[in-house]
Amino acid sequence: DIVIATPGRLLSLMNIYNIDFSGVKYFILDEADRMLDMGFYDDIMAVVNQLPKDRQTIMFSATMPANIRKMAKAIMNNPAEVQIAVSRPPESIKQQAADIFETQKTAFLVENFKSFKDSNGADLKKVIIFVGKKQKVKELTRALRARHINARAMHSDLEQKERDEVMLDFRNGKVDVLVATDIVSRGIDVDDIPLVINYDVPRDAEDYVHRIGRTARAENKGEAITLVSPEDKHFFNKIERFLQKNIERITLPS
Repeated sequence: DIVIATPGRLLSLMNIYNIDFSGVKYFILDEADRMLDMGFYDDIMAVVNQLPKDRQTIMFSATMPANIRKMAKAIMNNPAEVQIAVSRPPESIKQQAADIFETQKTAFLVENFKSFKDSNGADLKKVIIFVGKKQKVKELTRALRARHINARAMHSDLEQKERDEVMLDFRNGKVDVLVATDIVSRGIDVDDIPLVINYDVPRDAEDYVHRIGRTARAENKGEAITLVSPEDKHFFNKIERFLQKNIERITLPS
């Protein structure tokens, strides 16, 4: 009655077996924006092309950027959009921001990461650094590892098996720092993340909420630090307006 699948796995089965999709009445895409971030657009469209035209298509997405609207227009007929208010971050997250030039971000993190401590004065473990582009993820990860910081990268260029291995090591404490795109901003089940760093300011306020929501889970407290370059100030101001509060500014070392 119901098939629940990742796009890639379903395509693999379609290539092996002659599957009859003529009886499909409902096609549901969950976390559509996350699937597009992971590079599944072509896979999704390949599945859609095998489905009957006379069906109901339902799409869930935490954000509605241009690529999501483009896909909705391609696979839906006269869709109705339902918006549900995004919740604000819990007060248990200490939110801070630092004004910094874009060219200083990597140097700041590499030079100062080991100075970040938990409430007991110990080195931080299980930190997530969110970066806007996968090339930056790779570069920052290399820079951190060169300073003997136990960091791993997570981005859409990795195979699913590699992603699973990285997440398992992060969850088990074998990785101290996860440098990632928004691929891990939702849906990861790790309760003891003390700090989230936004290397880049997200373009959508909802993405900011999802990112920093990785900390302060299961009644724990957490911190979120956002590095704000002059180019990012417009987007950060939008986030503050959405949150209806001014986020505390911290002064960086000279």
